[in-house]
Amino acid sequence: MPIRPATADDAPAIAAIILPVIRAGETYALDPAMPEAEALAYWLGPDRATFVFEEAGAVLGTYYLRANQAGGGDHVANAGYMTSAAARGRGVARAMARHSFDAARARGFTAMQFNFVVSANAAAVHLWTSLGFATVGRVPAAFRHPKLGPVDALVMHRPL
Repeated sequence: MPIRPATADDAPAIAAIILPVIRAGETYALDPAMPEAEALAYWLGPDRATFVFEEAGAVLGTYYLRANQAGGGDHVANAGYMTSAAARGRGVARAMARHSFDAARARGFTAMQFNFVVSANAAAVHLWTSLGFATVGRVPAAFRHPKLGPVDALVMHRPL
């Protein structure tokens, strides 16, 4: 399988994927001006397991997996996924999602929850719905989309 745990050597390839997504400001509630070191510290933080999707020596996608909450909520996983622009539409995100479900189960998680899916991110909403996620909440106008203005954020959940 082309998905493996990320190493420190993957940081430049991960940065090349996550920085354009963060800078665009359309899908993640992160500061678009976030410095590279801060973005990598977020993505590779000690509270999460980070993975890369690699094909022919090139990193095409990355995801992290962590507990959604501490204490009584630590049995529910949370994850974030990003794919390089060149690899979009090739099934990389779907493969990483499926891999993350197995990785989450192996770590003892019983469900996965996404707390803030930007409703205007049609590709993500379609993917998560097709993989069995239900929209369990909607926060009106919670995200300031740079092109569309205020859009809703979805809370999505699925058992593992």
